[in-house]
Amino acid sequence: MTDLLTREEYAAIAAKIDFPRAAFIDGRYRPGRGTKLAAIDPATGKTIAKISACNDKDVDLAVAKAREAFDQGHWAKLHPSERKDVLIRLCKLITRNRRELAVMESLDSGKPIRDCELIDIPETIHTLKWHAEAVDKIYDQTAPAGDDAIAMIVREPVGVVAAVLPWNFPLLMLAWKIGPALAAGNSVIVKPAEQTSLSALRIAELAMEAGIPRGVLQVLPGDGPSVGEPLGRHGDVDMVSFTGSTETGRRFLRYSADSNLKKVVLECGGKNPAIVLDDAEELDLVAGHVVNAAFWNMGENCSANSRLIVHEAVKAPLMKRIVARCRDWKTGDPLDPGNHLGALIDADHCKKVKSYLKGAKPLLGGTVSGNFIEPTIFDNVKRGDKRASHEIFGPVLSVITVASFDEAIEVANDTEYGLTASIFTANAKKAIRAARAVRAGTVTVNCYGEGDISTPFGGYKQSGFGGRDNGIHAHDQYTEVKTIWIDLSDTGPEENVG
Repeated sequence: MTDLLTREEYAAIAAKIDFPRAAFIDGRYRPGRGTKLAAIDPATGKTIAKISACNDKDVDLAVAKAREAFDQGHWAKLHPSERKDVLIRLCKLITRNRRELAVMESLDSGKPIRDCELIDIPETIHTLKWHAEAVDKIYDQTAPAGDDAIAMIVREPVGVVAAVLPWNFPLLMLAWKIGPALAAGNSVIVKPAEQTSLSALRIAELAMEAGIPRGVLQVLPGDGPSVGEPLGRHGDVDMVSFTGSTETGRRFLRYSADSNLKKVVLECGGKNPAIVLDDAEELDLVAGHVVNAAFWNMGENCSANSRLIVHEAVKAPLMKRIVARCRDWKTGDPLDPGNHLGALIDADHCKKVKSYLKGAKPLLGGTVSGNFIEPTIFDNVKRGDKRASHEIFGPVLSVITVASFDEAIEVANDTEYGLTASIFTANAKKAIRAARAVRAGTVTVNCYGEGDISTPFGGYKQSGFGGRDNGIHAHDQYTEVKTIWIDLSDTGPEENVG
């Protein structure tokens, strides 16, 4: 495990960082033709860098360079083991620069440095390494075509991939996308969230140093209308992989329909339940999972368990433990490793989250200071309450009381989303029944989590569309499947008829 530094040591690293200030196109930093984009520290409101953002002309240039690189085949036709070696070198460079990247990520997003150091950077490296190691171990197939033919089913890279990132996990979501996309041989254009562009730009620079050819990994900072929409509508982009809001995800489906019917993979929102049944054991551990699930990353997490659906028989002792656990989750300066919660991403988002604190008295928390919101719990939330149905994307937990297993499942499924869920019970049969009954892409039992890099991640209903992140399933979505049929028969087509 990485040893955490002091707040003063992290501040010293921050003072020395040379932040990226331009787009990364065709192997180098170059000014975009859009307006300047301010990188603002959410904790202080100060501008830490001004980035030369992109527009549709930059998109056209980047797509042309990506297509040129793909057609030349310096990356796409490289032996899989050689692509693996380059991606492993990238992992080593990220490891060498991990402290700089962790501080950069914390300053740009408001994330607590402890999460950047202990979770985001190690998981970014692990994700890239896993996909790198997998690429020369994924076998193609043959079909049972009989003695008169050989049928091969092979994977080929899609081509030019646009990866559109969210602001809540800038580095990790970058790795989730470029890991399998680059491993498969694609050219990738990354559109980071306009609030959090810095780490993606730095990774592109390190990728060039690792040996990824020009045009294969490019980063275009900018807003949705200037960069996201032109990528979505571009006729020479073969695929868009998007993580973000359901509303924006719908737009990419429209862009695809209106252009070249490019492949679209969406990982969108969630209103995820933690179901605690009446026979749940070790309530101290349950409380720990519930608190972590609700408040990790300030609740700015699509898989956050923002609904606690608890059986009335265990509610009182569980709530007592949850409230006690929350005392350990300190909110404050993101560069102080003693704080578990940092700042929300910006003032606009903080205002949105703050609106859900009105109209009812919280059981706990509710304090707002600048872009900081303390862990907040609302008890006895009714199913029709907006806190029970809207994705708040902040440190707000809504507690819903139920009287039976069936009611718990009904409440859990009473949402337009279906990303994740957690179930706490001592009865194995109930656990399996509940896991089958809840309509969600990932269901954990007696814990909170998302699985790991080997398990597919994505959602049902309005939480996802078109594919899954992580695991071999992620490689599949960045490839096309081709059938090659070889006729071995001695007879002509007329003789085969009938």
